[in-house]
Amino acid sequence: NFILSSVIDNKTIAFAFIKELYFNIIHNKKKANFVFHYLLYMKYLYLVRHAKSSWDFPELSDFDRPLNKRGERDAPRMGLRLASKGLSIDAIISSPANRAIATAREIAAALDFPVADIVQSEDIYHAGMNTLMDVVKGLSNKLNSVILVGHNPGFTDIANQLKEYDYYIDNVPTCGVVGIEFACLKWGEITEHSGRLLFFDYPKKAL
Repeated sequence: NFILSSVIDNKTIAFAFIKELYFNIIHNKKKANFVFHYLLYMKYLYLVRHAKSSWDFPELSDFDRPLNKRGERDAPRMGLRLASKGLSIDAIISSPANRAIATAREIAAALDFPVADIVQSEDIYHAGMNTLMDVVKGLSNKLNSVILVGHNPGFTDIANQLKEYDYYIDNVPTCGVVGIEFACLKWGEITEHSGRLLFFDYPKKAL
């Protein structure tokens, strides 16, 4: 049987979807229409906390702090991990803080997403859960798959707020990524705990 709960955003599963869909078009038109509906009515959100930043420059403001060596190492590595999942990204929206936009650029490069198309949003800089919820619900409905790059504690809070009740994420570490899918047509339809956790990954997590 075709199990919708097994669906994740990668090329292998996408191929399985197409194969199953082809079979159902021939043998079960009603079921095929249901699968088409499921595919079309999904939104994907990837919350990326900025990579490790440097505290070696006390003259710099919090906003201007750069990545440290570990952050410069982790950001492209996590980008490659995301690329290995076969993600198709419509938009990357980042806090304009130096450490966040630097992370966003590395992630974009690994995903072959145009760095020049990264959108900077001041609303994400040190935003709390309520503001981040407004950012998510305010996304253009033309976008189906979006990466947000920002900061804690807001990103840990919004991840727990959006995903199902299965377990609690204590902390999204630096350069950690939380992938969540939503069965809806419009971002504005998203409510508390209406998402399904696709994955939770971070640099020190064993592959």
